[in-house]
Amino acid sequence: MKLQTKTLILFTVSANVQAFCPSRGNCRLKGMELFASRDSVGTALSRENFLAKVVTTATTSAAVTSCLLPIQPVEARGRATLEYSCDRYYPRLEAGGNFYANDLKRAIEKNDWAAIKAATEEPPKKSKADKSKIDGGISERAALAGGFSRSRVVAAADLWAASFSDSSISTKTKKMKEQTEILAQVVEEMNSLAKLALGEEKPSGGLFGFGAKAPSQADLAKQVRELYVKGGNAWNQYVFLSNDDLPVQLKRLPYL
Repeated sequence: MKLQTKTLILFTVSANVQAFCPSRGNCRLKGMELFASRDSVGTALSRENFLAKVVTTATTSAAVTSCLLPIQPVEARGRATLEYSCDRYYPRLEAGGNFYANDLKRAIEKNDWAAIKAATEEPPKKSKADKSKIDGGISERAALAGGFSRSRVVAAADLWAASFSDSSISTKTKKMKEQTEILAQVVEEMNSLAKLALGEEKPSGGLFGFGAKAPSQADLAKQVRELYVKGGNAWNQYVFLSNDDLPVQLKRLPYL
């Protein structure tokens, strides 16, 4: 009776292996090895050999079965990437929004052209002296970027928008990037207006509708205020798109 019980167990394990094996002939061979392990005088399997064979066969069955289980790595990878991107870009975006709503607003209200220029200025290009520095002068140049410059804020907004896409560009990413393009234009034009007001540039090609004639301070002030409103609307729309359907564990960007 004991021998019959063992044989039944072995058959069940062997059948499980055959069910998941791509080559039934090979699996049947491995299962039959359990029944062929008798010595020359026909003695039954020793208890040690029997248990070893069962464990080996069961392990093989589990390994083959695990290969057939559905795998969903995309969602896990996407969620992890989004959380990483949020940790990386949120501080720059939050600081940029605060700067726009406070520092830049005050500078525009006062017609402080030097402050407006500094706020929208790009960092200087790499110099020969930077080559001798450990990081190539990257940290020093980055610190010189304006509080709402393209490099400091708009680039981070663009990268955060791209975080909502995987193998193809999503509709959400496209809509967010439309707003970052407006912000980039606003920043560039604000910077040009500030340089015009400071006498560092001259109007050319009908820029801002001024023609070749030098614009008055009042004209420049009016133009920069219109740009500020345009940029503010684009920022709030960007924030709305970013916060829409955002996972609950991630921070929401504040409106201006």
